[in-house]
Amino acid sequence: MLQPYYHLSFALAWLLVAGLAHARSSQSSRPSTIIVIDAGHGGFDRGGIPRQRIAEKDMTLDVALRLRKKLLAAGYRVVMTRDRDVFVPLPGRVAIANSNRNAIFICIHFNSATRTEANGVETYYYRRDAMALAANIHRNVIAGAPSENRGIRRRGYYVLRKTTNPGVLVECGFLTNAAEGQLALTSDYRDKLAEEITRGILGKPALVARAPASRYYPPATEAEAQPFNSYVGTDFIKVPPERSTARHRKGSKGARSKKSSNHRTAQKTKSSGSATAKKSTSEKSED
Repeated sequence: MLQPYYHLSFALAWLLVAGLAHARSSQSSRPSTIIVIDAGHGGFDRGGIPRQRIAEKDMTLDVALRLRKKLLAAGYRVVMTRDRDVFVPLPGRVAIANSNRNAIFICIHFNSATRTEANGVETYYYRRDAMALAANIHRNVIAGAPSENRGIRRRGYYVLRKTTNPGVLVECGFLTNAAEGQLALTSDYRDKLAEEITRGILGKPALVARAPASRYYPPATEAEAQPFNSYVGTDFIKVPPERSTARHRKGSKGARSKKSSNHRTAQKTKSSGSATAKKSTSEKSED
């Protein structure tokens, strides 16, 4: 009489073990179960460039909040560096990210340039173990955005360089571009951006293959998502950066000042040398 119950218990135990194994497998296929979302700028820091019509801080916060909602629905634990219009200094953002071990750090930004024709989506990473995550997110965002593919680049931005977890910074388009700025003002498009970033974090392939017409940038193509820790060299597109954004203009101004200073010094030295040579010639002729 006990034998049927023995087989039933064995079957239940096997199903329990199989279920736990599947759950562990699902967890291990994710880069992390904790996501730290950083909405760029905030408070007195509007983001972008002077006299920019659309405040970057508002767009980044809205996309970040939508992203949080989607990630929570997908079973992630989400931590926000800010969830309202406040200014959080860069070290504070890094401290929040680093206080969550085994997390990934997603930083949301929009681009700006004095050249209004500048457009497109670009994605940044710093740590090697964030490369595949950057590629997955970028591929999905590009597939869902009618924007140029400005590529994926490695940059040592403070929030990427100082975080102890893998981090990705997404520039979701140029608010100073008429078409992309108008798109960013629509809630449907901001929700689409959040959806595509979520798909990238989940490791899903891009939904749509698209090839934006451009003579500057290679076309974006549909591709399968890559394992989180793999190297995806072919997805990294080398493109010329926009030098007219606020953060670049500061560096460029310093470089120009230094160059001008060096030029003035050279001119002064040259003039001095010419005067000396002229004086020497004059003295020789007098002798």
